[in-house]
Amino acid sequence: MSAARTLLLSSSPLCSLGLWGSCCLCSTMNAIVALCHFCELHGPRTLFCTEVLHAPLPKGAGDSHGQGEQAEEEEGGIQMSSGTCTHSPAEGAGAESSSPGPKKSDMCEGCRSLAVGHPGYISHDKETSIKYVSHQHPSHPQLFSIVRQACVRSLSCEVCPGREGPIFFGDEQHGFVFSHTFFIKDSLARGFQRWYSIIAIMMDRIYLINSWPFLLGKIRGIIDELQGKALKVFEAEQFGCPQRAQRMNTAFTPFLHQRNGNAARSLTSLTSDDNLWACLHTSFAWLLKACGSRLTEKLLEGAPTEDTLVQMEKLADLEEESEGWDNSEAEEERAPVLPEGAEGPELTKCPTDSSLLSDCDSWQPRKLSVFKSLRHMRQVLGAQSFRMLAWHVLMGNQVIWKSRDPDLVLSAFEVLQTMLPVGCVRAVPYSSQYEEAYRCNFLGLGPHVQVPAHVLASEFAVVVEVHAAARSSLHPAGCEDDQPLSKYEFSVTSGSPVAVDRVGPTILNKIEAALTNQNLSVDVVDQCLICLKEEWMNKVKVLFKFTKVDSRPKEDTQKLLSILGASEEDNVKLLKFWMTGLSKTYKSHLMSTVRSPMTSEPRN
Repeated sequence: MSAARTLLLSSSPLCSLGLWGSCCLCSTMNAIVALCHFCELHGPRTLFCTEVLHAPLPKGAGDSHGQGEQAEEEEGGIQMSSGTCTHSPAEGAGAESSSPGPKKSDMCEGCRSLAVGHPGYISHDKETSIKYVSHQHPSHPQLFSIVRQACVRSLSCEVCPGREGPIFFGDEQHGFVFSHTFFIKDSLARGFQRWYSIIAIMMDRIYLINSWPFLLGKIRGIIDELQGKALKVFEAEQFGCPQRAQRMNTAFTPFLHQRNGNAARSLTSLTSDDNLWACLHTSFAWLLKACGSRLTEKLLEGAPTEDTLVQMEKLADLEEESEGWDNSEAEEERAPVLPEGAEGPELTKCPTDSSLLSDCDSWQPRKLSVFKSLRHMRQVLGAQSFRMLAWHVLMGNQVIWKSRDPDLVLSAFEVLQTMLPVGCVRAVPYSSQYEEAYRCNFLGLGPHVQVPAHVLASEFAVVVEVHAAARSSLHPAGCEDDQPLSKYEFSVTSGSPVAVDRVGPTILNKIEAALTNQNLSVDVVDQCLICLKEEWMNKVKVLFKFTKVDSRPKEDTQKLLSILGASEEDNVKLLKFWMTGLSKTYKSHLMSTVRSPMTSEPRN
């Protein structure tokens, strides 16, 4: 038997391509990728397939370690070798009776991949201890049946228009299949071409559909390289001995009788590549690994919250922007370059439409979380100042923090934004100039940045100025252990001070009640805050549907607010502001439901 040999994933351009694994087809594998061929003599045949094994190796696929030369170690990635093993499932006299594969007599050169006695290929993923095994057929009878049926369907009934291209088919019992059919040039074949397909089989239909763009691009790359190699061989053979003219001269001779013994040639002969199967194994193994790691599942208990939907939408927008940046190399070349010796600004301004403070890449990592929680902030600022600040936050007014310490401002914003839905947060954590309220409702400024006089006098803004404390005795009682804040004193001012005896929005009163209840831990308070936000976001959804979608009259809206327990002025303002934080998904769902004729009902 041949000694073990090691191939790197980058051993050829074909090997740099590759497929994936997710849910189980059975207890021994995750997914299967196979190359299939329509033989003119024997019909659809499976040429080569790669499967994922977690443990142990099946019959006919031996581990090369300890049997022959030790495989060379590689720096991460997948280690590929050909192992020594017993007869393959479709070859050898002893295998014919027990193997699920076709008998040796039923196979020709065109529908055979590996030679008789070839051990196949095994790749070891050292990160996950997973093995990728390739041979002509799966050794497991059930898997052989699944792959065989997918092969027949991909080359017979399940074909896209034009016969070349991708298609999806399958069912819950036999698995779901991504199939891409294509032609390979052959000067000795009928029509000068032979028909092949690459199929990917798995049980998870949703995962397979979501992987469609990834699979299509990678498999198309493999096909292009196979066709390119075969085209070079075809053109060379046609130049030496044109077959078209020869066939025209023997037009009345039965085609099957005129073909020579080499008409049904193997794919390695058509591409003139002796390492074809090793490269295909490496490509398929990489594809199985890459497609399995690109998507992950998350368990969601119940319907996603509005915050979750908004965060998903923001993440999708960021991904689109990053793709746009990758494609705009010309704009990057026009970017300004600082002269030698010039120093850039210590902090750059983040995009004003970003509500995720962690998205600001220009920030240096914070060494200390200054404000630990809302309860901590209330202790530091004092009950009256905190109530004024929290009222402006909940109402959607602009909150301006002026401090020399950017970490302090960032910490304060991270704590304050927990009172709002994610969609209502528009933050500029630290800026060198004032930004208008329509661009951000959280604005961090340096101590010397001027705020316009009309903003300072406005009832729609609150300013928190942080100064260095003259002595540590100014530090509020109850926070003696918080040394980082002992050097600061805070001044909260607004053009519209909130009276202590003012009722305020209902959610603010409930938040303060939770913060003052010392029997509740910080974690419990956080969960209470989440529940309160969800409760009021549900009221926002009802109000949006009632006013924006159904366009009910003002009198009916007042009745609805009374039923919701939000008829007070502050509650109405809060609901209107929070309405701006609804996700696009929810709004589009409501609009599409209203436009549907099936949902139109007469109003009472």
